[in-house]
Amino acid sequence: MTADMKFKCLKCSYIYDPAIGCPALGVPPGTPFSELPEGFRCPQCGVDLTQFERLDKWKRRHGLAP
Repeated sequence: MTADMKFKCLKCSYIYDPAIGCPALGVPPGTPFSELPEGFRCPQCGVDLTQFERLDKWKRRHGLAP
């Protein structure tokens, strides 16, 4: 897993992009998904990190990427 991988919330489709971080929750740009603070929750729907999937895997699973 690389530091620039995006992750998708499986409940609401929010995309966590490490290049942007999550300023609303105090996560600075450049923070990889693997380094999100303990207790981080989706800023849109509130689910925990177990409900996120790597965006590239999600796209392949849905036939949207090779």
